[in-house]
Amino acid sequence: MKKIVIAIDGWSSCGKSTMARQLARKLNYIFIDSGAMYRAITLYFLRNEVDTDDEAQIENALLNINLSFQLNPVNGNNEIWLNGENVDALIREIKVAEKVSEVAALRQVREFAVAQQRSIGQAKGIVMDGRDIGSVVFPDAELKIFMTADPEIRVQRRLKELQVKNPDITIDEVRANLASRDHIDSTRAISPLRKPEDALVLDNSFLSPEQQLELALQWSNEKIMN
Repeated sequence: MKKIVIAIDGWSSCGKSTMARQLARKLNYIFIDSGAMYRAITLYFLRNEVDTDDEAQIENALLNINLSFQLNPVNGNNEIWLNGENVDALIREIKVAEKVSEVAALRQVREFAVAQQRSIGQAKGIVMDGRDIGSVVFPDAELKIFMTADPEIRVQRRLKELQVKNPDITIDEVRANLASRDHIDSTRAISPLRKPEDALVLDNSFLSPEQQLELALQWSNEKIMN
């Protein structure tokens, strides 16, 4: 059976990574969380106080970043490693979330990440999620899915996720963070968030995780069989 590239794009807190991971497991494909790559780069920038207005500092920082995905035998997830350290949990913190859109908008950062993503996808049999996977990274992907949901539902989902590690966070902080990320993601000069013309839209505002996975699996099998 042939293997394909599945590109999943969409807004923050639409559950892209969760669904992409589940879909990859169902298809026995490799899941690549492109957002985790940008978050790991952002974590490095924060730790090393990289000035995002200084091109020389940015380029030097990227030369010192090594990213990889390694299978966690305990939970079965492909987790992101930064320079030999598992940072999969650290990149989910609010301080990274507040900075990641700014860092991901930098030309040098996107070129660095896209090159790695394309290299990983050459053999196909992958599910990759992000903001520009179907429009920039893999414009010829056999299946493109664009995920969306009602903004207030996204806020509630994000709040629930963040409260696990930061119980004092407020809904207003989450709402402001998502609004800021949406604005930066959709207006940045380099690879802005756009729905590819040939993408199938998956609005999961009122779908259960099982229902959205079933729909994505149906679309995937149709593309694979064709």
